[in-house]
Amino acid sequence: MHSGLPFTMPTPVPAAARTPAPAMTANAVEDVDRLGATAAFVREQDTSVLLSRVLPGLDGPELRALTDRCAFAHAAVLVFPPDEAALRAQLSASGLAADVSAQPSVVVRERLAARHHRNPADLDVRILRPTVHGPAGEHRAVEVFALTVPPGSGLHGIAADERRLDREAHLAFDVERPDPLVLRGLLACLARHGAGADGGGYNPHEDGTVFYFTAPADTKTEYRRVELYARGDHRDVLAEHLGRPLAAGPSRPSGDPEAAEALLRMLTGAWTTQALAACARLRLPEVMHRHTGAGVQELARAVDAHPQSLTTLLRYLAMLGVVAEGPDGFRFTGVGALLAAEAPGSMRPLALMYGGPFYQSFAHLTHTVRSGEPAFDHFYGENHFDHFAGDPELAALFDQSMVSSAPLFDPLPAHPVLATAAAAAGPPRTVVDIAGGTGELLGRILTAHPTLRGVLLERPQVLAAARTRLGATVAGERCAYHAGDFADVPPEGDVYVLSRVLHDWDDARCRSILRSCAEAMPRHADLLVVERLLPADGGSSLATAWDLHMMCNTGGRERTADHYARLFEECGLVLVGHTPLALGAHTLHARRA
Repeated sequence: MHSGLPFTMPTPVPAAARTPAPAMTANAVEDVDRLGATAAFVREQDTSVLLSRVLPGLDGPELRALTDRCAFAHAAVLVFPPDEAALRAQLSASGLAADVSAQPSVVVRERLAARHHRNPADLDVRILRPTVHGPAGEHRAVEVFALTVPPGSGLHGIAADERRLDREAHLAFDVERPDPLVLRGLLACLARHGAGADGGGYNPHEDGTVFYFTAPADTKTEYRRVELYARGDHRDVLAEHLGRPLAAGPSRPSGDPEAAEALLRMLTGAWTTQALAACARLRLPEVMHRHTGAGVQELARAVDAHPQSLTTLLRYLAMLGVVAEGPDGFRFTGVGALLAAEAPGSMRPLALMYGGPFYQSFAHLTHTVRSGEPAFDHFYGENHFDHFAGDPELAALFDQSMVSSAPLFDPLPAHPVLATAAAAAGPPRTVVDIAGGTGELLGRILTAHPTLRGVLLERPQVLAAARTRLGATVAGERCAYHAGDFADVPPEGDVYVLSRVLHDWDDARCRSILRSCAEAMPRHADLLVVERLLPADGGSSLATAWDLHMMCNTGGRERTADHYARLFEECGLVLVGHTPLALGAHTLHARRA
């Protein structure tokens, strides 16, 4: 821990250390200083030490319990730019990323409106979270609230008052694995040590609940407010925190504007999917830049689009944070740049798949729920795999989309099973990738472990693309190619890999695949299965969304770890354990029973 770190509010960044634009006003320069000082503070703090300073009365067990449940996430600052371009300039001048996305800040807008007796609709308050890193590389942020104060708007009095009193400055801790019981325990702990409830709210734009506190009188920091942030909708716990009566019945009152806005945003999710797909189809990322803006007329000519219609699309993409609008026109953010075909880790194929064939099948989700038949089969007249096999262009796009998401599984090559195989004495060990597509994952494994050899089992038409892809890498000469299906799993491998395969199928087909693996595997061999796992407690998870996707498009499903363990057992295998990857995925390790 870093017990020698300062815990007072950091001093402003010296003028020599910042680079404000010459046109900045004195107030803008002050905001740049406040941004830079907040960023410096966030970079220095250790969670456990900071908690002990915020709540000096914590004893050892309580401090450990809080540290296990909470992580220091950000410090907040409220600034007052005249427009979007000025805000981006202030972020850049303070050394923070200027291309982060902005979302409406419901909670701070309501607080400012109540404090200054204004109509919330008159206050344009945005929230941005440029990333910084803690002393051990922790992912953190500076939470920037931005109240737009245009010249002559009559909001300058609010800006002056808020700058002077800094009421929205606070420290924030993210609650890990939030559930009502944990949240109530944390709130009770803070109250027990002198922290007082000071508001909060649910932000439907990012599906998160904030709980504000005034810091105890004996706190050892200059920050007078503390926030707990919990992902998800926890308005029942929030009502208790605020001392409000709960709404009667299990649902919100029908007149709840926040609930209506949240539902409306869900209902318009299809618009977002198609806007991103249209951006990819038009190849806008190929004619735009990240650092230099381009005008609509120029872009319309480049992509053969109607200028007024393109403007509407770009403004929507700007709202999403995919593009940014400045004085020189539109440019892509880091998020939007991933839609470029040649970008490292390009997600363009995913955008085209989700906005294309999968989008069409999802329109018939009701049919799937009523009949149990995949909507894809109902709409296209054949199953997912047969349809793609008959359309080489679509099949290639699907394979590319699988490559797009492969970086999610970057940690897999470091799995102990693969590391042990690579370090084994004697002949080189062999990794068999079953239905491994164009070899993206196998290539990563072989590149990470030069002593391993690989075998890729795939359909003949996919192997041609795999030979091209792997042949261009250092791993290509150590890879063999085996044409066939799940009944043709090669014997004599040392490690077998099934990555994102089983979730395509129902349990009966999964048992057939796993039995083929078990029959081919030597007694000493290991099987690594990469899948998203449904949470055993029914909590929120990306796997829950993919469960719906698989049901609708392939007739498959996501499963819990226990469900996979039962499938393994029925096929002569035993689950040894599982380890997490990114975005809800896990590596399940199985061996022959």
